[in-house]
Amino acid sequence: MTLLVGGERGQMLFAHDTEVSLNATAALINTARGGREELPDLAALDQFTEYWRWTGSRTHDQEELDQVRQLRPRLARLWDMTEDEAAALVNTLLRDAGALPQLLKHDGWDYHIHATTPDAPLADRMAVDAAMAFADVIRAGELARLLVCAADDCDDVVVDLSKNRSRRFCGLTCANRVNVAAYRSRRSAS
Repeated sequence: MTLLVGGERGQMLFAHDTEVSLNATAALINTARGGREELPDLAALDQFTEYWRWTGSRTHDQEELDQVRQLRPRLARLWDMTEDEAAALVNTLLRDAGALPQLLKHDGWDYHIHATTPDAPLADRMAVDAAMAFADVIRAGELARLLVCAADDCDDVVVDLSKNRSRRFCGLTCANRVNVAAYRSRRSAS
């Protein structure tokens, strides 16, 4: 699972819960990129939800896993949409899940927005959480922060939350691989 790092400490572009949601959404999408399946079974979904601290009820069954897998391509489309298209998809995601935003405080988190009940299906909670975060991105005019990894052999999605918009890679592995290849290319040319 490719993990993404948010903005610089103390330099948040969006509210903390929005940045976590954006990164969790990118990580969810990346579980199915490049021909790989990183959510092959319920144990992998359990690990993913535990890592990203998803709260609320779970059915822990194949239907829940299938619904989460089906959500990934819908969310991935946000990386290629215009602002108007993205707003339409966000509205659809919110409407389909019957979102009703409310402020909550739990599990060591200060007040943040939940727009579903804790017993809503996991895929609905994931969809609404992503939609709420993308509503902030769209309202801030920051869709350009949604990127695909700059490594030629990687198609993972990236959320650039850096202050200077400098993030290009999904993680250190891709960044190091590209930098080493560029260094070797320069050395062989001289």
